[in-house]
Amino acid sequence: MRFALDESHEDFASSIDALLTKSDMPTVIRAWNTGDTEPGLTVWQRLAETGVNGLLVSEEHDGLGADAVDLVVALEQLGRHAVPGPVVETVAVAPALLSAVAPERLAALASGSLATVAAAPHTPFAVDADSVDLVLNVDGDTVSAATAGEQHSSVDLARRLFEVSSAETLGSTSFEAAFDLGALATAAQLQGLGRTLLDTSVEYVQQRKQFGRVIGSFQAIKHHLADVAVALEMARPLLHGAALAVRDGLPTASRDVSAAKVACGDAAYLAARTALQVHGAIGYTQEYDLSLWITKTRALVTAWGTPDFHRSRVVAALESGVAS
Repeated sequence: MRFALDESHEDFASSIDALLTKSDMPTVIRAWNTGDTEPGLTVWQRLAETGVNGLLVSEEHDGLGADAVDLVVALEQLGRHAVPGPVVETVAVAPALLSAVAPERLAALASGSLATVAAAPHTPFAVDADSVDLVLNVDGDTVSAATAGEQHSSVDLARRLFEVSSAETLGSTSFEAAFDLGALATAAQLQGLGRTLLDTSVEYVQQRKQFGRVIGSFQAIKHHLADVAVALEMARPLLHGAALAVRDGLPTASRDVSAAKVACGDAAYLAARTALQVHGAIGYTQEYDLSLWITKTRALVTAWGTPDFHRSRVVAALESGVAS
């Protein structure tokens, strides 16, 4: 199995990175945190123009008709820049559900509409249900359009969580494939978040001085950052392998997605803890940009399936003989 991305993937990633680099994401995120979604929606519209929103939407419905590998490439970049809003739900989960129950709604997603999804027990609340064009609720195999209810807080201020109530039944479909896409996309976001946390930490330790020396010269600091780099690099093949398994419809796809979600989550969480250690308490203050990445990482580690759930799914797959 070949894990290397081809030139088209690299170009796609670079275009998303360039767009988001120019967008002053810390300012956009802080606005979203306070309920001012206009700057964020402007970024989302620009992403739609590059094809991100319509990645998994068929060409028949004005999308790109891309696959899980393209999804991972895009979502890693959205993670690197900590894009606010229902990222996984809009780009991955909603297109999978609507393709089965309401394909006439797909064109709106491809053109820039946002969607969110609640699907108990793993995703009981809908992210940013007050700021989207479509709220979906999944109950077993039944998919319904829904309305937002009571709001709950998250450690990530850019993730407003809402209870939902089903309003209109759209149809029935198996949720497993959509859930796997949600977990895979979340893993890609975590990989991107971890990379930014590592890069930011490396830059910081090359500047901060203590006892007359930059702290990056201390052996202990080097070891901590090296551990993060190794964890992220070891997670990447699992992430790409899971994307290929989903793309090709392999029987190991669910197991591979769970392995990727655990590995990327663990690596990103290690990156967040290490970043906080090397920066000190300032790293967690709301005024410091790093905190926006740390809190999002903490929230996404348990999104679309907790680490315990995904570890259990890997074990169950191995015990049942789904091992290759």
